[in-house]
Amino acid sequence: MGDKAQTHPGAAGRAQAADHPQSVRNVVLVGHSGSGKTTLVEALALTAGAVNRAGRVEDGGTVSDYDDIEHRQQRSVQLSLVPVEWDGIKINLLDTPGYADFVGELRAGLRAADAALFVVSASDGVDGSTRMVWEECAAVGMPRAIVITHLEAARSDFEGMTRTCAEAFGADDPDAVLPLYLPLRGPQAPDGHAPVTGLIGLLSQKLFDYSTGERKESEPGEDQLPLIEEARNRLIEGIISESEDETLMDRYLGGEPVDVGTLIEDLERAVARGVFFPVLAAAPAAEGSRQGLGTVELLELVTRGFPTPLEHETVRVTTIDGKPRELKPCDPDAPLVAEVVKTSSDPYVGRLSLIRLFSGTLRADQTVHVSGHGLADRGHEDHDVDERIGALSTPFGKQQRPVSHVIAGDLACVAKLGRAETGDTLSAKDDPLLMEPWQMPDPLLPLAIQAHSKPDEDKLSQGLARLVAEDPTMRLEQNQDTHQVVLWCLGEAHADVALERLRSRYGVQVDVVPHKVSLRETFASKSAGRGRHVKQSGGHGQFAICEIEVEPLPGGSGIEFVDKVVGGAVPRQFIPSVEKGVRAQAARGVAAGHPLIDVRVTLLDGKAHSVDSSDAAFQTAGALALREAAADAKIHLLEPVAEVSVLIGDDFVGVVMSDLSGRRGRLLGTEQTPGGRTLIRAEVPEIEIGRYAVDLRSLSHGTAHFSRRYVRHEPMPPQVADRVREEVRKAS
Repeated sequence: MGDKAQTHPGAAGRAQAADHPQSVRNVVLVGHSGSGKTTLVEALALTAGAVNRAGRVEDGGTVSDYDDIEHRQQRSVQLSLVPVEWDGIKINLLDTPGYADFVGELRAGLRAADAALFVVSASDGVDGSTRMVWEECAAVGMPRAIVITHLEAARSDFEGMTRTCAEAFGADDPDAVLPLYLPLRGPQAPDGHAPVTGLIGLLSQKLFDYSTGERKESEPGEDQLPLIEEARNRLIEGIISESEDETLMDRYLGGEPVDVGTLIEDLERAVARGVFFPVLAAAPAAEGSRQGLGTVELLELVTRGFPTPLEHETVRVTTIDGKPRELKPCDPDAPLVAEVVKTSSDPYVGRLSLIRLFSGTLRADQTVHVSGHGLADRGHEDHDVDERIGALSTPFGKQQRPVSHVIAGDLACVAKLGRAETGDTLSAKDDPLLMEPWQMPDPLLPLAIQAHSKPDEDKLSQGLARLVAEDPTMRLEQNQDTHQVVLWCLGEAHADVALERLRSRYGVQVDVVPHKVSLRETFASKSAGRGRHVKQSGGHGQFAICEIEVEPLPGGSGIEFVDKVVGGAVPRQFIPSVEKGVRAQAARGVAAGHPLIDVRVTLLDGKAHSVDSSDAAFQTAGALALREAAADAKIHLLEPVAEVSVLIGDDFVGVVMSDLSGRRGRLLGTEQTPGGRTLIRAEVPEIEIGRYAVDLRSLSHGTAHFSRRYVRHEPMPPQVADRVREEVRKAS
């Protein structure tokens, strides 16, 4: 693996459609923002002959500029696919954003991949978010390798970073995280930095020189071999310890030489099984060069060490009515099962759906069944419809290269699927199936928006619908209490991208307004009110009088209406009218314009007129009576309280608990969890956690997760309630 790599110009370059699952490798690149994932993808594509010497996709745009938003923000904000071919193998490189706000794109990439490359910067190290993704991959046994980048940085330390990776990723077995190569440095520059010019293979003991821009193999000097002896012995022992041949370790310790070919085969099997995690080095090619340092070795690792789609564990599949369905793993001749892992809009071809085929074969112009993914609570409409597949293509930069069919295990783009959204299942129209959806993070940052103008208002609904169809990590809410349109996002950067896409892609200009929390009102004590609605101005008059008593009820009781009228003071046919008026006024509020809840309203007495009394008159009287009762009573403003669960590293427990207390939070308890983390549970008023998604990330350096659920409404502290009432008074 890698040590025996040769460049095969005739077998490298652009990848079209694969002809068998064995000739496909699906690899997701994972790492923090700025670690060099996109640059690495470009370097691999350049080495594979898929881009020209200027670093651009042949006949297309640059590899990284898939979206103008990415160009403006100078960072990746979405999942991107770059297929390349190496040694007859199609490699689907899935480049994911490193910023936490776009973790939904990362999870989509993990779903579509069979193995992961963790990209770590030699100058920045391993952050907490990357460690958590590693643990996710470990939980499902996904094969992984580590690539150390930015070796050109002045203070880069490959050996030190390798030890850091072993500590971060090798908690169970540090000897399973070991380098396959050691970098060789050239002459020292005037600033004291010695650039990396080549690699030396620890197994083959061959030197691979990249200093000329082309990989050249040679024998190392006598003075170089002692430098790698310790690392080589440790690598051999690490490989042998994971070997399926249990006698190999005894033979090795007994002094018997082990054939390098045997070691490489055992290494490849251990990597594919997800029990050994090699560390490699990579650097982009210099301008005008064709091969970046370590790219050939990395391509060889992917093609020979990473598993084929045939080895991917079968995702749970059911019929539409929920009955389990067994399918052969990745069989091109089996029933069609594919999943939409990303949805995007192209200004020229319309909606594009990136799909991963898990079973069967998909052909252009085929009619398929589209099964919705059950995200109705996020503004996504459930649907089960038949749609005709448009053009099938494989992406390359901004170009789409047509293909006639796609087999199980491969990825491709489908044009103009009108109803399919991210997470949907495509299956045969006469055999509709549904894949178990992957886990999506909950969007917890509210963004309240309104159309900037009347033309924008006409386009807003359609633009928002398309936005949430593309990104299932967004949730669209039409709040009936506050009458706000709220787009729930994962963070500020996520929200910025949503606004930019609304403007640039869908032509909708919106204004961001303060987000309102759904408050309530209730009576703090018993009170009485009299509603008198008497008008006589010629013609048919209006006459209705009612007397009520209002008393508070326990939380969650709602509005209870009781009739205690005696002697027919209020005719029976008008009692429902009084109740209707009371409930209508309760919905409008009696103090600060928030719905009234948790009270019992008792109708005690009243008066009617044989001619002038009516349904409308008694509705008005009921509303007036409730308002008069509120004027003579103390009214509590009720705020929603959420139970917040924060999963945080032990080092940050104190600062997070202190922050929750400052938000008027009440601690419910803490619980130790695996991996040196603590789960903190607290009840916190929702008005205090509107920006908690942003603030917690800052407090924890991006390593914490939290969830929230509504618990109840409870009275606001007087000083907070007074502030809210003052804001209402100023607004009116």
